[in-house]
Amino acid sequence: MSGKSVFRRVLLPLLVVVSIGGPVVALAVDDPSEMLPDPKQEARAEAIGAQLRCLVCQNESIEDSSAGLARDLRKVVREHVSAGESNRQVIDWMVARYGNFIRLSPPVTIATLLLWGMPVLALVTGLVAALLVFRRRPQATPLSAAEQARLDELTRGD
Repeated sequence: MSGKSVFRRVLLPLLVVVSIGGPVVALAVDDPSEMLPDPKQEARAEAIGAQLRCLVCQNESIEDSSAGLARDLRKVVREHVSAGESNRQVIDWMVARYGNFIRLSPPVTIATLLLWGMPVLALVTGLVAALLVFRRRPQATPLSAAEQARLDELTRGD
């Protein structure tokens, strides 16, 4: 690869990103008709959508995802915002429909504590079990003088 090619493919895009002041975040809303005409309502819808998980991508919010289901969920959020519902009401509706999995940051409950605590609990249980087995294992008794003499005789190989 020539020096010019490296510059065009690697350094120029990197230079553009750095000169802007960081990576540019692009939302998946690519159809202007999808956006609400009122900028305040649109900002609320985007804020709500940023808290909701794309059920297809699972690691992106519905605002960042370009999946068809995410587009449908963005539309539903905007319909609820246009109807005058609060952010809490919209999120509660989504949770009632899809469960807490729809949230990118689910609330801390007994179930989530168990989910996150189970690996630690399994590790501690395994360590305790290993310690108990090790402590109960019979210890080797020292050889008697006759046994030691017989062992020495066998290992000498004479």
